[in-house]
Amino acid sequence: MMLCEWKSFSTDSETYTQETFEDTVGDEFEAMMFKDNESIPSYIWTVNFVIIVKKYSKVLTDISFEKIPRNPVCE
Repeated sequence: MMLCEWKSFSTDSETYTQETFEDTVGDEFEAMMFKDNESIPSYIWTVNFVIIVKKYSKVLTDISFEKIPRNPVCE
């Protein structure tokens, strides 16, 4: 499901509001995608990046953000 409005989500250690997410990644939110009724998004688009949300623990709900430039400059 693709959302163009922020939907807050939580891990075991933190709740991500739009403000805390934007502070964490240093960019402005644009859209997010949730897969298969998951409570944590799989991808988040910002002005300059596509953020891949990676779960890195099977026991706890912990995540990391991998930032990929949306419009890389090739020389």
